[in-house]
Amino acid sequence: MQDAQGQAITVASDAAARAFDHVIDGFLKYRFDTGLRLKAFRALDPTAPLGQVLSGCFAMMAYDRAMAPRALAAVAAAEALPANPRERAHMAALREWAEGRPEGALSVWEQIIAEHPHDLLAFRLHHFSAFWMGEPGRMLAAVDGVMPRWSAAIPGFGSVLACRCFAHEECGDYLIAEQAGRQAVAMDAGDLWAAHGVAHVLEMQGRRTEGLDWIRSLEPHWDGGNNLMHHLWWHQAMFHMERREFGAVLDLYDTRFRNLGSKVTLAQPDLYIDMQNAASMLFRLQLRGLDPGDRWGELAEKAEARIGDTLSAFTQPHWMMALMATGRREAANRLLEALAEAGRANTHHAAILRDAALPACQAVMLHGEGRFAEAVAVLRPALGALHRLGGSHAQQDVLEQLFLDAAMKAGSAEDVRLALERAAGRYSLSPARRIGYAEAALAVPF
Repeated sequence: MQDAQGQAITVASDAAARAFDHVIDGFLKYRFDTGLRLKAFRALDPTAPLGQVLSGCFAMMAYDRAMAPRALAAVAAAEALPANPRERAHMAALREWAEGRPEGALSVWEQIIAEHPHDLLAFRLHHFSAFWMGEPGRMLAAVDGVMPRWSAAIPGFGSVLACRCFAHEECGDYLIAEQAGRQAVAMDAGDLWAAHGVAHVLEMQGRRTEGLDWIRSLEPHWDGGNNLMHHLWWHQAMFHMERREFGAVLDLYDTRFRNLGSKVTLAQPDLYIDMQNAASMLFRLQLRGLDPGDRWGELAEKAEARIGDTLSAFTQPHWMMALMATGRREAANRLLEALAEAGRANTHHAAILRDAALPACQAVMLHGEGRFAEAVAVLRPALGALHRLGGSHAQQDVLEQLFLDAAMKAGSAEDVRLALERAAGRYSLSPARRIGYAEAALAVPF
């Protein structure tokens, strides 16, 4: 049996192979029913090894330590089943990931796609994990490595283009990124990842009017999407933020990307990306002197319940924002203690927690306490490591704005210049034309 890309797959029937393809298509296109598709595939063929692998990988993608035992059980079950060498390699990658060695999983996926460039599962898992490990160069290398072996004649080409878009965007090549993303959307107007990649290009280049038009024009095609829709609406709010349309920002918060009554939010109320979207937007509003009302409360409750879960490094400072905004100092201290403890391990991830997540969280706490000079002092040495937290340039910018705000309030002109220079290096638009930097750019010439 073969999958849609012509690769050998261990399944009991052609119907099971097509069910596997249906799962992969849902995974690539960010469909809300992907879990149900996987359940149907596994029911149709309980002995398919990739059914277990997919279950384990989807569990790990939640970045929730409570899901790790499920992933370990899934890989153990897969290893007991008949499988071909490519499928065995997928098991090895999952085991590395589930046992806390995501850098090992990246290496295995790179080996898989070097030998099997049409393996969309390995390719997309690598893209996802490299992004959240702060490795955009590896994202780009993977895309560039497989592109010569792909064409529009092979099912899934649009998803490869979408990844090409985002990898090039995060590496600063906006021309190639936008071209690839628009090509993918032309092939499928409902391709959320491609829409997202182009939105990032427009954000980095300060093309706010185009950004709003882009999202509004594609939104009718998003029915059935998962939490990535929330992130696209977050991008829409970011464009409004830059135009100082704060009412529109809050409306999108309440009705789109943090709509507590939507079925997508109810399914995963504390999903890491949704928590990041919400906390970073409220924090940006506060930096502009706006009161977000009682919106912090439910975020803080969820953040406090997850203290000690350090799988997602980038989520940690966002949890700290919510805890500090609601005056939960004891919980904030526990978060710092948990990060310090996790950072003592001799692992790749522990080093990220120690070198980037911990100082970022300390800076958020100090800023919240009005200890601005101390916030600057603790975050300054970590600025060069913040990218290791994962997340995009647009997402990480909230920490850059935190540093700048603290430097301004501490009266440290040199640190203000440092923040402005970093912003000028990342964005096409002058800091003087960005809402989080304009005041500083006028006050401190650079």
